Amino acid sequence: EVQLVESGGGLVQPGGSLTLSCAASGFTFDDYTIGWFRQAPGKEREGLSSITISDSDTYIADAVKGRFTTSSDNAKNTVYLEMHSLKPEDTAVYYCAAAFDPGWLGAEEYHHWGQGTQVTVSS
Repeated sequence: EVQLVESGGGLVQPGGSLTLSCAASGFTFDDYTIGWFRQAPGKEREGLSSITISDSDTYIADAVKGRFTTSSDNAKNTVYLEMHSLKPEDTAVYYCAAAFDPGWLGAEEYHHWGQGTQVTVSS
């Protein structure tokens, strides 16, 4: 059974940092692309990053470039989203997802999704 489990969300002050983890199981990790998305109340789901595990090719959305990075620990089947200089508008539920195709993909191309983790940026 394919499983993606996000962790690391929580409450952080503006300007702070947070690292989210996405632990994957039930599939051949190296064959997939793992993406991070977020969705704030009343807003559409937004793509943030992707990493193609086989060659570590990464993409970061322009909206968060310079503040967010993504990486993987293949030994742990885990992908990370490192977030810095967080702003109140970064408040959302953050999801990781897995797709068989490489590169920067739309949400509809991801086949497996985690349950999400809440990130709240507030003083």
